[in-house]
Amino acid sequence: MNTDQIKGAVKEAAGKVQSKTGEIIGSPEQEAKGLVNQAEGNAQKNVGNAKEVVKDGIDKL
Repeated sequence: MNTDQIKGAVKEAAGKVQSKTGEIIGSPEQEAKGLVNQAEGNAQKNVGNAKEVVKDGIDKL
């Protein structure tokens, strides 16, 4: 695992919490911010996954 995978997973999880909290307290703004954070975290995690694939490919050379 690399830092992008870890940071992305953490941000994605925090976004889920923020979104659910916004839903519970009736704050569409917080819910939307949470969804944005989830998407950003997922994207960062995917970047980390891609880096790992490239690194593994280079290591096999």
